This record gives sequence, structure tokens and C-alpha cells, in this order.
Amino acid sequence: MKKATIIGAGLAGSEAAYQLLKRGFQVRMIEMRPVKSTPAHTTGLFGELVCSNSLRSDDAETNAVGLMHREMRRCDSLIMKCADATTVPAGGALAVNRTDFATRITETLHSFPGFSLDICEAAFPTNPTEPTIIATGPLTSDKMAEQLQAVTQTESLHFFDAIAPIVYTDTVDMSKAWYQSRYDKGDGTDYLNCALSKQEYNDFIDALLDGEKVQFHDWEKETAYFEGCLPVEVMAERGRQTLLFGPMKPVGLSNPHEDGRRPFAVVQLRKENKQGTLMNLVGFQTKLTYGAQKQVFRMIPALAQAEFARLGGIHRNTFVCGPKVLDAKLELKGHPLIRLAGQLTGCEGYIESASIGLLAGLFTALPDLPIPPAETALGAMLRHITVEAEAETFQPMNINFGLFPEVYAFDERGKKIKGSDRKKLYTHRAEQALTDWLHHI
Repeated sequence: MKKATIIGAGLAGSEAAYQLLKRGFQVRMIEMRPVKSTPAHTTGLFGELVCSNSLRSDDAETNAVGLMHREMRRCDSLIMKCADATTVPAGGALAVNRTDFATRITETLHSFPGFSLDICEAAFPTNPTEPTIIATGPLTSDKMAEQLQAVTQTESLHFFDAIAPIVYTDTVDMSKAWYQSRYDKGDGTDYLNCALSKQEYNDFIDALLDGEKVQFHDWEKETAYFEGCLPVEVMAERGRQTLLFGPMKPVGLSNPHEDGRRPFAVVQLRKENKQGTLMNLVGFQTKLTYGAQKQVFRMIPALAQAEFARLGGIHRNTFVCGPKVLDAKLELKGHPLIRLAGQLTGCEGYIESASIGLLAGLFTALPDLPIPPAETALGAMLRHITVEAEAETFQPMNINFGLFPEVYAFDERGKKIKGSDRKKLYTHRAEQALTDWLHHI
């Protein structure tokens, strides 16, 4: 029986394991949790989500991440199957019950007779005798990070990621909050809205800016944040109005407690579980201390008496410079039996991480498999982290249409097609390109 080792049981490692197991491989998984945890994880379950319960938009017609969802489903992705089986309402987004989602991933992999698990902190495999996929994620242990740095003869890159707080739904003041999705998308119960007046907003911003922050170690102080997941107070530092155009924007909402008027500002809470007993403060990842979080977030009128099931946090993410150290099929240059996968490669986001795990598993199982076309979301993401990004300025990236080969299309007046119609051209082109590639699997 063919054998492979996977280090890391996150989304990428779990997806890679599934793709190998279903093709007859014997897979040994090495995972350090729960014997040794990370600053963000709390369980030993595979695929535990830590930053949010959302896999973002599921719109495959006009959204790049929704397109990636669709492509992964067509590739028989374990992560997408488990997500689809554990969904919670979130408007046009794909959100999951975290515990059910991770439990289903864990149980699925354990159900394969060829699967085994070693719970320990892994070291870099210096002389592997079988294919090995390192998918240790953005919270790679210091030991593994140092060994990777030495092997690649390059500096490890770091940035900070932050976690949003979760409140108990029954502690939200419903005399000041209301259920409504932005622009009334969904069934109207996906998001709980907490309005602030202009004075309340300005008082909130003052408290947010003055609140006690987590103090970083000296070696962390020069680390950059990922722009797609900035702490809310960092956004506020960029200007008092910044949050009104970000997570506190009021557009598309009307407050029934104020005669249907649009609020000056709003904080949206999204369901964290199917029962709707937990709500996530959307976009409110933070580096405030726990005490400051309770004080500041309870200044939001509807959350004045809120009880927190989990407070926000901050952690350092680790990734390598993929364009320097990886080949086009994710192999570590100079180490033909070793592949990297997931956020360690410099992709950003849950679904992007899982997609690179899927590809790492497929390339390991099917050595002659060509890389997916650049016109697909899978191919665009893969190329960015391996061969197309500028190595000198490489930073983590979510999937977006800017990574795809440009579509040149014009209307009957000779003007370039823009907006949703243009995005549909990208997704329809991708669908055919993926169909052709799937013949190789």
C-alpha cells in the first residue's frame, strides 16, 4: 500500500489526507493538539475554526470565493462536504456550526482503515522515505518554523491575525436590536443588528482608541497585520469615520425601533451555531485586553448587558515566501518528497487554505496531474503562491478576480463590461476550464 505522512490536522492537512485516503493511500497524520495547543485553538478536533465560523460568500456566479467553493465541491472536497452538512444561516455566506463541522471532519478521517494519528509535536522531516505534506498552518510551532527557516535559507514571514468576540444571544437587548440582513437578503434572521447614534458612535470610538491593548513581545512589534482581518481598533486608528465604511456601515439596514430610519452606525452579529444561541460580532476582531473588551463593547447600547461566550484575541501567523521556496506543484525546492500546504504557503483564508490542501493531496496521489488552469480559482490561487507573485513583496492573499487572467469583453457600444456582468464572465470561463481539468483526475 502507498504511504504518506501529513503534519498538521487543520483544514489543509485534513483535506489532503482525505484526497489520499480515498485513493488507497495509507496516511499517518501527526498533530500536536491537544497535548500542545496554540494561542487560538481550544480542542484537538481536526479542522477547528478559530477566527470566524464563516467560509464567506457562497455566490459562485459573481464572487471569487464562491467560485472556489463550487470548484472544490466538484473535486469532492471533504471540507466542503462537511461545511454543507453543518451550515447555519448567514445570508449569502457559507457559515457552519464550528463543533459539528470539526467533529465531522475528524470522524470521517478516522473512518478510513488506512488512517492513523500520532499526537506529538513534529520536527521537519530531514530524510523522508515517503511523500510528506507539511500543513502546520498559520500557528506553526516555533520549532517547526525555525527548522523551515533553516531549510529554506530564508527568513520566515509573520503577520498578526485577530479573533472576534462571541456573545450569548439571550443577553442582547432586543428592545434596541433587530434581525435583518443587509438589503434584506436571506430570510431576515441571519444577522442581529445593534444601532448606535452619532454621539454613541463617537463615544465608542474614543473608548476603542483609549482601551488597553495586548502588549507584544519585542520580536513581534515589527510584524504587519493582514489587511483583510485588521483589529477593529487598528481600523479606528486610521480615522474616526473608517468603521462607518467597514464593519459598522449602516447601508442596507433600517431600524424598526426608530421608525425604519437608517441608523448612524451599526454592529452586526452573525449566528455562530444552528440554534442561534451564540452570535459573532462581525468584523470585530480585536487586540484589546479582555477587561477592555467587556467595557468597550458593552458601550454598544444593545450589548450593555451582554455576556461573552468567548472574548477576542490576537495571534501571530507564520508563512513562507512561496514564490522563492515552492515549485508549481507545492514541492519544497530541493526536497522532492516534501510539499507544503495551507496558510503556511501564503494563501489567506479558510477556504483558500483547504483548497491548497486539496491540491497538495492530489499532486501527491497523482504525480502526472497537470496544475489546474489559471482561469480557475484553484489555478489562480496556486499560481499566486508559487510562481506569479513578486517574491520581494509577497504577502498573504485571499482569492480574488485580480489573480485571474483578465477577461476582455465589451458591450455593443464598445465599452468594457464591468461589475457583476464582468464577474460572471470570469466564473463561466472558470467552469469550463475546470471541467476540462477534471478529466485528469
